[in-house]
Amino acid sequence: MSRSFFLKNPSVLVFIACLALFTLGATILSDGFGVGLISTSFIKTLGKTLCLCLVAIAMDLVWGYAGILSLGHMAFFGLGGYMIGMWLMYERTRLIITESMSNAAIPPTDQEVVDAIGTQIFGVVGSSDFPTIWLFSASLPMQLALVVLVPGLLALIFGWLAFRSRVTGVYLSILTQAMTLALALYLFQNDSGLRGNNGLSGLQNLPGLDAVPQSTLSVWFLWASALALGLGYVLIAWVVSGKFGSVIRGIRDDEARVRFLGYSVEGYKLFVFVLTAIIAGIAGALYYPQAGIINPAEMAPIASIYLAVWVAIGGRGRIYGAVIGAALVSLVSTWFTSGQVPSINLGVYTVNWVDWWQVVLGLSFVLVTLYAPKGIGGLFDLISGRTPPNRHGKDLGPDAGSLQEQEAEQ
Repeated sequence: MSRSFFLKNPSVLVFIACLALFTLGATILSDGFGVGLISTSFIKTLGKTLCLCLVAIAMDLVWGYAGILSLGHMAFFGLGGYMIGMWLMYERTRLIITESMSNAAIPPTDQEVVDAIGTQIFGVVGSSDFPTIWLFSASLPMQLALVVLVPGLLALIFGWLAFRSRVTGVYLSILTQAMTLALALYLFQNDSGLRGNNGLSGLQNLPGLDAVPQSTLSVWFLWASALALGLGYVLIAWVVSGKFGSVIRGIRDDEARVRFLGYSVEGYKLFVFVLTAIIAGIAGALYYPQAGIINPAEMAPIASIYLAVWVAIGGRGRIYGAVIGAALVSLVSTWFTSGQVPSINLGVYTVNWVDWWQVVLGLSFVLVTLYAPKGIGGLFDLISGRTPPNRHGKDLGPDAGSLQEQEAEQ
């Protein structure tokens, strides 16, 4: 990634600058490091919003640029949360068990400690044995590696099977949704090894940092989320700016023609699918320690549909549009569902925004799709005066209106 990349893509520098100013401003106004004008709970909300923005730009890459409408990327998001949550819950429980047993007349053996940890974690589902998937839960480096490997491997297997069969369009969307539903239903079972519908809880308590207040931890996670979003934005902008980006856009617009030109369409699509799954997993690993809990309901298909709605509202095919859509809808949703918005009394019926917010979101999606297909990001084109290229000069393709001389020189 050279200096010329940033010179050719000044919007990336603008985004990084805005993100840095936002993070600095939130830090100064926070309870943990600033003047206390922003509560700790809202700092956590901002940190979680940045994580949602990160998974949104991953969705924009796979859908807006590659044309793959995946309705399963929140499954990868949830898997990343589960992987880091396993270590957080194990290590936190181990410290509590070790401290409680430290005053025993006879020091406990390592096996007794492990058995006590297993009973504490899995007693809620009537078990005390550690499932195989918890094999590396005592190792932070291994669980961090699994944050990347588990979503990436699932995406690799699913993508290879789907793309080699040349499943496209709505059929592929249905398959990704089916994958998400199957995974969520499996995790709801008590014998799944992840505590069924109880999920993993207490994730906001970082092991060994009991003396650090939540006000400080929330700012740390805000910094980590901002850093991950900034790096993810630069990475995706770099991916779509070169030849690779041109090829995946070509696949989106006319897959058969790109395949005819000799490109490995399946390889490009698989790479994008796996890369975005990994990014989604990382976003989930940062999100759920701030949320404090994760359960299979977080991976329901509706969550992935919401993700597609965010990207569509923000502007598909514009990375900054995905960020705008995710941030706007997430924050507005938090506001409407907090109960702070006054209800509207219509006489015969009272509009309670906690119940009607999803209707407003769905209506917004329909209106954007019909009347503003470029989303909120399209407004920036109008403001900046950006218009489609004027096609003058000699046609460089077989049809009138093909690539023109002026465009070829750019």
